[in-house]
Amino acid sequence: MAEPPVTHAQPGPATWVRVLVLLTIATVLEVLAYVFESTLGVLTAPILILFAIVKFVLVVAYYMHLKYDARLLTGIFTWGMVIALSIFMAMAAIYHIYGQPLLTP
Repeated sequence: MAEPPVTHAQPGPATWVRVLVLLTIATVLEVLAYVFESTLGVLTAPILILFAIVKFVLVVAYYMHLKYDARLLTGIFTWGMVIALSIFMAMAAIYHIYGQPLLTP
């Protein structure tokens, strides 16, 4: 006989409102960082990347319910984020050292 699936308590409306408010604040701060790009200078890209990571974690943890699922699934998403950031940083370093590639038709 199969065992019944393990269930967990679903977050209440207060949790969803908190996540919504945090995502909204992160988005507003992203837009402000873009608007004040000339003031922030070289800090613009790291700030935007940080907000993207925060939003990714919130969406994956709550809307995809990874906070309540097995750690293996959380590890898979974390590994994907680490790989994506590593590729981004490697490409940024290459472009910084060698310059952007020329696009020829």
